[in-house]
Amino acid sequence: MSPATTRPTAPAAPHLADSHDTISVQGARENNLKDISVDIPKRRLTVFTGVSGSGKSSLVFSTIAAESQRMINETYSAFVQGFMPNLARPDVDALGGLTTAIIVDQERMGANVRSTVGTATDANAMLRILFSRLGTPHVGSPQAFSFNVASISGAGAVTIEKSGRTMKERRSFHITGGMCPRCEGMGKVSDFDLTQLYDATKSLAEGALTIPGYSMDGWYGRIFMGSGFLDPDKPIGKYNKRELNDLLYKEATRIKVDNVNVTYEGLIPRIQKSFLAKDREAMQPHIRAFVDRAITFTTCPECDGTRLSEAARSAKINGISIADACSMQISDLAEWVRDLDEPSVAPLLTTLSHTLDGFVEIGLGYLSLDRPAGTLSGGEAQRTKMIRHLGSALTDVTYVFDEPTIGLHPHDIQRMNDLLLRLRDKGNTVLVVEHKPETIVIADHVIDLGPGAGTGGGTVCYEGDIDGLRASDTHTGRHLGYRATLKESVRTPDGALEIRGAAQNNLVDVDVDVPTGVLTVVTGVAGSGKSSLIHGNLAGRDGVVVIDQGAIKGSRRSNPATYTGLLEPIRKAFAKANGVKPALFSANSEGACPTCNGAGVIYTDLGMMASMETPCEECDGKRFQAEVLDYKLGGRDISEVLAMPVSEAEEFFGSGEARIPAAHKILQRLADVGLGYLTIGQPLTTLSGGERQRLKLATHMGEKGGVYILDEPTTGLHLADVANLLGLLDRLVDAGKSVIVIEHHQAVMAHADWIIDVGPGAGHDGGKVVFEGTPADLVADRSTLTGEHLATYIGA
Repeated sequence: MSPATTRPTAPAAPHLADSHDTISVQGARENNLKDISVDIPKRRLTVFTGVSGSGKSSLVFSTIAAESQRMINETYSAFVQGFMPNLARPDVDALGGLTTAIIVDQERMGANVRSTVGTATDANAMLRILFSRLGTPHVGSPQAFSFNVASISGAGAVTIEKSGRTMKERRSFHITGGMCPRCEGMGKVSDFDLTQLYDATKSLAEGALTIPGYSMDGWYGRIFMGSGFLDPDKPIGKYNKRELNDLLYKEATRIKVDNVNVTYEGLIPRIQKSFLAKDREAMQPHIRAFVDRAITFTTCPECDGTRLSEAARSAKINGISIADACSMQISDLAEWVRDLDEPSVAPLLTTLSHTLDGFVEIGLGYLSLDRPAGTLSGGEAQRTKMIRHLGSALTDVTYVFDEPTIGLHPHDIQRMNDLLLRLRDKGNTVLVVEHKPETIVIADHVIDLGPGAGTGGGTVCYEGDIDGLRASDTHTGRHLGYRATLKESVRTPDGALEIRGAAQNNLVDVDVDVPTGVLTVVTGVAGSGKSSLIHGNLAGRDGVVVIDQGAIKGSRRSNPATYTGLLEPIRKAFAKANGVKPALFSANSEGACPTCNGAGVIYTDLGMMASMETPCEECDGKRFQAEVLDYKLGGRDISEVLAMPVSEAEEFFGSGEARIPAAHKILQRLADVGLGYLTIGQPLTTLSGGERQRLKLATHMGEKGGVYILDEPTTGLHLADVANLLGLLDRLVDAGKSVIVIEHHQAVMAHADWIIDVGPGAGHDGGKVVFEGTPADLVADRSTLTGEHLATYIGA
């Protein structure tokens, strides 16, 4: 047959492997999800919206991502799984089309004091190799530049077997580390105020020790009293030199107390190991207060805060030591690395440059590698985790982001959007939990959950594209185009908090007056110096209450009632009404069910398989002994009270037989911040990020003070909830408080009485006050990035 008469070939049928183009979720019931089913398109950007607590994280993180990780873990051998966390299967009927999930969440980076931006991202590891190869003079291997490795040496006889004979040989070893011997790689040395450790006029038996947890009734007290080194009846002020040394500095010594072998150690080394090994931000509030009171930290005089030994600091490349490199702004360090022309380490330089350029690209070029990881905000920590994924060659994986725009100025959000789209365009599925309309509008697919929060949420209100969401009558659809307007009139300040010569971090000798009696918003691009200006100069003053971004820490046994202090007056009221001890009404104390120890569930450990969790049959999950539930207050037992939503509990404790003014006041604050739907006994571990933020806000609102500093209170808040927050801020100001908000949200800026704009850029390009005035003046001026974006936002 001639070519002219050849029939066209029929198109081939699609390959079966190409038909799996969705992630299918059937019957999801995790947390508050109400048996929902959704199909999520693969290789697209899907944004999950809804009010805080509507079930977004339950669907994305606790169901899809959790099952993906669990199934990947099952591919390892039983031996390896034994070293990995046990992940339970989510409460869902079926999941199909899952791919490998990479989770980039808001969890703060490790609070270990030895962790820095450099150690957390492998940049330090690469720099150490670079200096061990090119640094002059040569001081050793890469570990000679690590501030976590101490220099040690030793010698002695070892017993070895050779040719069937046992022989002894002398061996010696030497390890060259980069740790500063004075501060042990901390960069700071501590000085103790002994008057805060003990009362010199008292003896140990009289309770002289004033350190948290060191009562004479406890185990520490028994060790000190029974050590034999100290006279328990002698006032500490009358100790001789040896006794005082034994109390404060004695090295670890094995002793026997009450026929039990224990270790005796002086107060100061014990405090250094138990309290100071943690980052300050990770400490419990009462421990942090003690540390702030009793210990002063000063920069190590030997290493000048670099954490490194003199030898490590002596090796240089082109006149730059590793300490100099780590203290540089990352954008400057990237330029320095790019200028190094050393073929012998070319692959290393390429990888290091790529990592440092990633910081700049993602808007973190203002950081330095020696910045402690515990000081990063939630948004900075999340973006730092993203860096390793920027140039990844992986495709067809699922990236899961939790509010990636948190902590970002409107100017920076476009950069984040570009990154999300690039990840999608490489053939990946990108799932984003988000509230900011600037990111919602770039979605290929939107899934809106709600309609409310908690028990009022957990259903799918809308699925489809962004135009359909705008046209829908959902909570998110109605608020997507919402724009706050400038106030017609602003309040007049009644005074000012003066800041003079502020020079913390990147601040350039800043003088500014923060007005009082009004709502002041401090804004500027990420890294411009906002937090340094406010936290570094106003926090700690009398009457100033700081509500920062620090995460709420709590176990499954913690709940809103315990966290806010609500349970204390409730327990006392139950005890008084029934003539028994308050401890009976705590599931963590005497009232706990003996079978489950007050947990409400029984855990069965199955080794490398997921632990089984079954409701306790003895207490039926109520956590209390049966006899405790016989005691009533206002006709309700303690388990029924803990099962109440905040709104119902507020009414219950506000009047009648169960009236408790102290409890009612706390419940009013919880309702004020929009948590009326929350069950007061709900475990903290089940709360969303936005709910935890508002719970913290409600708790701090009870503190006595005339000035409130709020650090990004819109974190985790839906567009509709921001309006409620503004109403709360107004009520605080109208009640005579001064409210200072560090914020990027344009609705909060527009609602302010006074704006302080810090900039103009980040890092060493910022640190100056570039505008002070009313929002209307900022919009009219348009001289700053904030002014431009606020003008665009309100349509001016």
